[in-house]
Amino acid sequence: MAPRRAAIAGIHEYPLRRAPGVSKLQIKAESAARALEDAGLTFADVDALYDAGETGPMSGLAVAEHLGIEPTVVDTTSVGGSSYEFHAAHAARDIAAGRARVALLTYGSTAKSESRAIGTGARPMTEPLPGANMEVPYGLPLIGNYALVAQRHMHEYGTTPEQLAEIAVTTRAHAVRNPEAVTGLADIGIRNTGEIGVDDVLGSRMVADPLHLLDCCLVTDGGGAVVIVGEDVVADTRKPPVWILGSGEALAYPGNARDITTSAAAVSGPIAFGEAGVRPEDVDIAMIYDSFTITVLTLLEDLGFAKKGEGGPYVEGGRMRFDRPGAPALNTDGGGLSSNHPGMRGIFLLLEAARQLRGESTSQVDGARLAVAHGNGGLLGTRHAAATVVLGRD
Repeated sequence: MAPRRAAIAGIHEYPLRRAPGVSKLQIKAESAARALEDAGLTFADVDALYDAGETGPMSGLAVAEHLGIEPTVVDTTSVGGSSYEFHAAHAARDIAAGRARVALLTYGSTAKSESRAIGTGARPMTEPLPGANMEVPYGLPLIGNYALVAQRHMHEYGTTPEQLAEIAVTTRAHAVRNPEAVTGLADIGIRNTGEIGVDDVLGSRMVADPLHLLDCCLVTDGGGAVVIVGEDVVADTRKPPVWILGSGEALAYPGNARDITTSAAAVSGPIAFGEAGVRPEDVDIAMIYDSFTITVLTLLEDLGFAKKGEGGPYVEGGRMRFDRPGAPALNTDGGGLSSNHPGMRGIFLLLEAARQLRGESTSQVDGARLAVAHGNGGLLGTRHAAATVVLGRD
């Protein structure tokens, strides 16, 4: 097992999925204050700030000023939904190097209140991007990229819509045990806030063939904060530490010889597991970025939980429910499919992994000792960033 030099010591998830009249900075500030309180620390203790820039330009400076802190380490890595796994990895490295003692990660989004069309709207560009001349004229929205991956996976490996639906069914089964998720589903206008079955997923309207509505993540408001500390600070914190044991980062982008059913997780995962000194089969909790069901299926394969092409059978029969041994429990807070997805969901993967390893989840896995949080930012199948973080408890 890897040496334990940095740990998650404080967490907070903003509870509302619809928060009209509240700003992104307000969500970040409230979450930061509560996460520091959870750790038994104050803003004065923070010497490192990590931010993905969702509140606007010069985010490191703006967020520090809003919070009233003066960090000596500022990291504004912004790679979409995986940013927070990158931040956790960078914080652990900065702490291990002696550059920081108390790191703060925050996120705030009002995507639902703004009625932002995250998955189906046009992709705005301020400057030309690589490949844009071959993509933008044809109107390919975000969900279209994921639908292409799903179609290719089905063609290559015989994956079925029913198998993809199993992922949505499992995450909803976890969501109904999470009161904030159930309330949030109602608040954003979801009529059925109870469990769903495969037929419900397949019966929901088609959005981008073969992905149905219930194969797609929610669009919500929300946010949260994570406090990461060094081993010398752990003794003074309030909750059991959740240690960062290993991490890996990778990028991928389109290429003529590239298989779109294989993501950058195939690179970041082995690095993280190797650094942590563990294997996928050792993992109790799999917090996997779930923008769409095909995202989860692809990432489970690439991280080594199932062989490439065998993800479909792997998820069948509710195998990844919290109360069924033999496979890691998947997205036990309800995930982006049934709890919250304000646009960049990576921070929530860290939050629920920490809750599980503390024994505080609403779908608690008995004796959970090892968790993986894997973020995917950008567009699966084209350009995206992957980061894998392995977490463990004492």
